[in-house]
Amino acid sequence: MPLTDTAVRRAKAKQKPYKMFDAGGLFLLVNPSGGKRWRFKYRFAGKEKLLSLGVYPEVPLKEARNRRDQERKKLSDKIDPAVNRLAAKAAWLGNQANSFEVVAREWIEKKSPTWSTSNASKTVRRLEVDAFPWLGGRPIADISPPDLLAVLRRTEARGAIDTAHRVLQTCSQIFR
Repeated sequence: MPLTDTAVRRAKAKQKPYKMFDAGGLFLLVNPSGGKRWRFKYRFAGKEKLLSLGVYPEVPLKEARNRRDQERKKLSDKIDPAVNRLAAKAAWLGNQANSFEVVAREWIEKKSPTWSTSNASKTVRRLEVDAFPWLGGRPIADISPPDLLAVLRRTEARGAIDTAHRVLQTCSQIFR
């Protein structure tokens, strides 16, 4: 018999973890600490596997069922959901490693030994104030000229025309 919202809400912690099964491999794991986690149990290539689908109540029963259905669709397409999730996480981490701020800080580290101390600190400060808040977390390959122009327009709007030119010059060197 499938779970109901009331049964999930009323599930109480016991001395040992226990499972409340729904359907299609979905179950709620109730821990002794009171934490409730949605899990999806499936078989791929003859092996039984588990996949976490979220924490209750952030992920309600209906959403957990939707996530289970998405994972079952991947299984029907011969895709292992766990491997797919790891690949997506690796791609995301790769994008974070190539974010504008990471690349800019590497560029500064490489170039700053030839600069005066005041020039290095001013360059870093300009980027921290005028570029990193809007572009810092984005993958450098995804930043387009209109994105950079929007950042420069913000700097110009506060009346710092010379700073906008210097930010453009620095960003151009970073992109090159």
